[in-house]
Amino acid sequence: MTAATLLPVRVTLLDTWEEVRFELPADTPVSRVKGLVLADRGESPEGYLVKYRGAELAEGTTTLADAGVRPNGALIVLPRRRTPVR
Repeated sequence: MTAATLLPVRVTLLDTWEEVRFELPADTPVSRVKGLVLADRGESPEGYLVKYRGAELAEGTTTLADAGVRPNGALIVLPRRRTPVR
């Protein structure tokens, strides 16, 4: 994929099971995707992680293309710490 390629992705915020769809450049950092999803909630991105196909994605300089995210790939944003079940 080239840098100009737009990649449709689906991102689910596990807290609410809300799915958000984006069309982002393939060179978008994973941390940016997480920030976009959490921006409206006022949550700190440091308390969350991103998973793709069950594996946590490194967020430093990893882009969607580096992570192997395919068109219409489903990412999940979830809290780093597990929440207790009552």
